[in-house]
Amino acid sequence: MKIALASPPFPKSIEDGLQWVDKMIKEAAAQKAEIVCFPESYIPGLRGVGFEVEAHSPAKLEAALKSVCTMAKENAIAVIIPMDWDHPDGILNLAWVISATGEVLGRQTKNQLSPPTEDELFITGNEKAIFEVNGVKFGITICHEGFRYPESVRWPARRDAKIVFHPHCTGNDTHGDKLYEWGNKNNPYYEKAIMMRAMENTIYYAACNYTMKYPESATCVIDPDGNCVAHQPYSEVGVLVVDIDTEKATGLLAKRFNAGLYTDY
Repeated sequence: MKIALASPPFPKSIEDGLQWVDKMIKEAAAQKAEIVCFPESYIPGLRGVGFEVEAHSPAKLEAALKSVCTMAKENAIAVIIPMDWDHPDGILNLAWVISATGEVLGRQTKNQLSPPTEDELFITGNEKAIFEVNGVKFGITICHEGFRYPESVRWPARRDAKIVFHPHCTGNDTHGDKLYEWGNKNNPYYEKAIMMRAMENTIYYAACNYTMKYPESATCVIDPDGNCVAHQPYSEVGVLVVDIDTEKATGLLAKRFNAGLYTDY
């Protein structure tokens, strides 16, 4: 399967974000990718990380989702589009999955929020889902969940997911250290966590970050043995397209997990 991970800049507005989504969907489709994933809450942009984010309404978000469905259909490519989404109790941080025919296949909510800041921005989700595109099953874990809650990845891996996509946001545009080598011992821990999520489940792991001046992790694809197959150069806007061999994603270690040993959780 050929997958694509988009690394756009932080959107200046919902309309600006949709323009980047359209551009990068076209780039991924031109390279024959079957699915493309965008970073966490890309529409309207993740709040609480130092960027100005356009205020939204349910109508604006619903219109944006419809626009992305149209883009998916016009380019015949499946799309994972993470968004804020209004709920009677607050705002959910989630990711919509859209088929290559523009149909909404479902959504994955962020169920483990990052304390304390996200507790003030979002409500906790409780939805878990397995998705399928072109015969390949996959799951989604969102930012904090994938970095600190391995269970969020093991759940889809034990249900035959060959890939888990990890839309996230680490870094900023104002300060920090420049990164030069993926997985360097002095890098922040995020890339080590990404590697472990693949290894401990024997699956592919596809992590997707914004493009920033000071990123703390790279957009990358990790194979079931924990090797970084490819990554987007740090601070470089672009679409990473990777051809993966789903037969190698056996889920062996995930399926050997003995849940009965931990019934006292």
